[in-house]
Amino acid sequence: MKPFEPNLGTLAIARDILLTPFGLDESSLLKALGTMFSHKVDYADLYFQFTKSEGWSLEEGIVKTGSFSIDQGVGVRAISGDKTAFSYSDEISEQALQDAAIATRTIARQGAGKIKIASSMQVSGGRSLYLPNDPLTSLDATEKVKLLERIEKMARAKDPRVVQVMAGLAAEYDVVLVARSDGVIAADIRPLVRLSITVIVEQNGRRETGSSGGGGRYSYGYFSDALMDQYASDAVASALVNLDARPAPAGPMTVVLGPGWPGILLHEAIGHGLEGDFNRKGSSTFSGRIGERVAAKGVTVVDDGTIADRRGSLNIDDEGNPSQCTTLIEDGVLKGYIQDTMNARLMKMPVTGNARRESFAHLPMPRMTNTYMLSGDKDPEEILASVKNGLYAVNFGGGQVDITNGKFVFSASEAYMIENGKVTYPVKGATLIGNGPDVLQRVSMIGNNMKLDPGVGVCGKEGQSVPVGVGQPTLRIDGVTVGGTA
Repeated sequence: MKPFEPNLGTLAIARDILLTPFGLDESSLLKALGTMFSHKVDYADLYFQFTKSEGWSLEEGIVKTGSFSIDQGVGVRAISGDKTAFSYSDEISEQALQDAAIATRTIARQGAGKIKIASSMQVSGGRSLYLPNDPLTSLDATEKVKLLERIEKMARAKDPRVVQVMAGLAAEYDVVLVARSDGVIAADIRPLVRLSITVIVEQNGRRETGSSGGGGRYSYGYFSDALMDQYASDAVASALVNLDARPAPAGPMTVVLGPGWPGILLHEAIGHGLEGDFNRKGSSTFSGRIGERVAAKGVTVVDDGTIADRRGSLNIDDEGNPSQCTTLIEDGVLKGYIQDTMNARLMKMPVTGNARRESFAHLPMPRMTNTYMLSGDKDPEEILASVKNGLYAVNFGGGQVDITNGKFVFSASEAYMIENGKVTYPVKGATLIGNGPDVLQRVSMIGNNMKLDPGVGVCGKEGQSVPVGVGQPTLRIDGVTVGGTA
């Protein structure tokens, strides 16, 4: 692995936005951290953030709503053993820092601890996975409206049965600076854009919907006419398929999952169970099972925050650690967990660069970035041809999972029956019901076509939402319980 080069330009911008206007410098940060270390504390950090965001939405051919917000503040955290104290302020000043630091000392015992605070700050480099640009300024307001109007016209031109189009455009410019008690100071500038489209089609009084979209850590220039036309085609095609869908059958059957977005099942049913906090507390079905076989041979799952421009990628995590590619399951064997600093220390495991928080007003937790299964060696057509009678799930809507036992329920938004190795008619109302670790053991064929989602994922955990990515190749899974309406 190459050494990380400090991104001094990013840090300079972050200082200019988050420290200098408020009369703060490194000595101010060390002073606040030192206030916490007058009691027995193992670790402390300061998390400064400035976020500018906007959203535009179109309905009935008109851009009806637009929003713009700016938020900034600082979160102050101290850790003593497995106890955490946290305070935050939307005012950035030396006094606010001191007040927040004093508030965090409630968890620590009186008397100085053995751990010393650093005497100076050292710049920690991160990755350079995306350009540190402000996407909100990449188009003016008129051009943003025209972009939404253009994708709406594209969708309506696809088929006369399209009766309604809703489209949304969103962007975020996020500047973060982390200062830690071990002397590390690091910064990141995180652009994020997303374009989404939903269409309603009608035929003989029956209405169906279809959705598409994408994005990543780009400017608005990412949304070329060709890409928007693809989003419009995908949304319309998904809706039209459901016009002809029959009720889905129920019962145990062979299920083939398509590549890309169906990886959301992997994210929910398995990924959350591999997060360090759940495993440290023993509440995950994967707790204490490192080195054990938890999936079929050939199943390798990674969490990778280092993919350029991806929605779930990070140059540094929210504790200032460079993002990593962490192998979680290798050839069916559990290799590790997703970790932040506190859980890694308490479990005596390596930090994996997965500390994430929704904002300065939230505590960081171990969270996924881009989680996906690696390709196998089977041609997707060969996988479909191997199924005598089964379900081909191409896309998913919502789902639920219980990480303590791995049980999940997922609804397929686009699915087809497979009969004698051929994809035949579409079905509606199919749900996949099962247990994450059990389903992993039932993987019998892995395609050679791993694909990442188009850049739309949002992950929720304990009330916090963060952008993520998912992915997988085509998979054959045997004996999955399918809930249907037929």
